[in-house]
Amino acid sequence: MQIIETENLEVKSWCGEIEVNAMRQIMNLSKLPFAFHHIALMPDCHSGYGMPIGGVLACQNVIIPNAVGVDIGCGMHAVKTSLTEIDIEKLKHILDAIRGQIPLGFDHRKTPVEITSLEEWKEKTKTDMTVVSRQYYAATFQAGTLGGGNHFIEIQKGSDGYIWFMIHSGSRNIGKQVADYYNREAKEMNALYFSSVPREADLAFIPVGSPFFKEYLAEMNFCVEFAAFNRNLMADIIKEIFLKENSACSFNDEIDIAHNYCKNEKHFDTNVWVHRKGATAASEGQIGIIPGSQGTKSYIVKGLGNAESFKSCSHGAGRAMGRKEAIRTLNLEAEKERLDAQGILHSIRGKSDLEEAPSAYKNIETVMEAQKDLVEIQIELSPLAVVKG
Repeated sequence: MQIIETENLEVKSWCGEIEVNAMRQIMNLSKLPFAFHHIALMPDCHSGYGMPIGGVLACQNVIIPNAVGVDIGCGMHAVKTSLTEIDIEKLKHILDAIRGQIPLGFDHRKTPVEITSLEEWKEKTKTDMTVVSRQYYAATFQAGTLGGGNHFIEIQKGSDGYIWFMIHSGSRNIGKQVADYYNREAKEMNALYFSSVPREADLAFIPVGSPFFKEYLAEMNFCVEFAAFNRNLMADIIKEIFLKENSACSFNDEIDIAHNYCKNEKHFDTNVWVHRKGATAASEGQIGIIPGSQGTKSYIVKGLGNAESFKSCSHGAGRAMGRKEAIRTLNLEAEKERLDAQGILHSIRGKSDLEEAPSAYKNIETVMEAQKDLVEIQIELSPLAVVKG
């Protein structure tokens, strides 16, 4: 950990090199009048909207929608199978079946899926669920779908000797709609009351006393639950696919953990609203997942409960370059050859796929070394086959 001194709150960073735009966003966070104790940066930190991805921000009496992000509840799901080996032909069959049964990218289901009851959620939270009510029907067609960007399904061989599969996905469009709506409302509210937080920082906040606070909290938590349901549904589909290839296969050690959300927690003897944006909770003994890129290892970890990180760790390797830069600068054949040489059934086909090439990401081994005081590695997972959104 390094300490970055600012004119206001200090920053505690596990990130070796911080890009210029991310540093600008960090300085904005440090000036927030309601930010608590310090700002924490995980080793996968890189710039986002308003707040860097890989950042942890604790606030007193406010929530910042942009400090949660647009993919509310996005996270990881990992499942250990009873298999110790899997041949390449079965891997190909499994990949084909996944692509056939789980909609990818912008694709949705043809028929709806029953999800959490909206009426029960309204009753439980005593809120109108304004955005979720509008998006609810559409969400029933998005449950059990992967999405695009850096979302993936990966089959892996664990250092424990077993075959695993892993899913990275979130709340799909409903999370984005909730995030965008409340960010707009927060901006208007902040302008009305002449907030000291500059509009250009894109860190509009919702105070506890505002009628929007309870609404945002309820809708955000619905999205967190929906995202977990989405991953669980895909996991059930993948289990069935594995069973068709090997009826004796069984499953255990199932893990699910989010990395985009806000939660009220106690840190440094104070109850605060902890925003984890591309950061994973790592309380003492807590089991988590830190994925690499499609050419590098992923990790099952155990949290060490480090107070200085607000009991958090990285959510992945973190981007080393933007998507457009990756497409513009990386060599397609070199990236394909690198993955082919490892025997990985990968998803790099054309130039546009370079945005998710391994070279677009930080070195995951460096990232893990940087957070040895945050988590303890339990299992290393090496990629065998990858489906990208």
